[in-house]
Amino acid sequence: MTATIPTKTSAEIIYPDSDGKPMSDNTKQFELIVTIQGGIDALYKEDENVFVAGDLLWYPVEGDNKTRQAPDTMVVFGRPKGYRGSYQQWLEDNIAPQVVFDIFSPDNRMREIFKLFKFYENYGVEECYFYDLKYNELIGWVRSGGELNYIESMEGWVSPRLQIRFETASGDLEIYRPDGQKFLSYVELSRQQELAQQQMELTQQKADRLSDKLREMGINPDEI
Repeated sequence: MTATIPTKTSAEIIYPDSDGKPMSDNTKQFELIVTIQGGIDALYKEDENVFVAGDLLWYPVEGDNKTRQAPDTMVVFGRPKGYRGSYQQWLEDNIAPQVVFDIFSPDNRMREIFKLFKFYENYGVEECYFYDLKYNELIGWVRSGGELNYIESMEGWVSPRLQIRFETASGDLEIYRPDGQKFLSYVELSRQQELAQQQMELTQQKADRLSDKLREMGINPDEI
């Protein structure tokens, strides 16, 4: 009788959806992260093959659940929109995020920032942007020759991939779409919509008054 020797199977590797770190340290940082992610997502709302995410864990190496980062915003061209608990690159045609953004608070340390930069450089990011809230300083890198190269001047810089423009002269980071429209927070968008609605109502009221006057004069405004 031959004994059956059980084969040893490797344990399933779990890729957690959370790293236990907070998305932001303060309200201003949170608002800016949401504004950038939402602004880029809106810019590509009609393109089903541009995936935009905020604070999503990115695992670049299959079988390695320790090598990971969660950019405040990442943009992936060539991948469909939709729900993901994490971005596991080997399940995404091995396409790395091409553009990443990180917003730093006063608690961030230079060692952490350098480690983050090297991760992005090592794993194929094409454009990398870091913004320091405390000092209103935006720094960026663009890939060339297999490495991320420092952008000498970020004021007025236009992203090669996204075609969005960066400004900091006002004292805050401002981002402009290719059509010149500024990225707005949810509150700013809401106020803009309210003003537009008020303007429409005023225009309609003027048109109604004009129609009433024409009718008083015996003129049918619908026939003009």
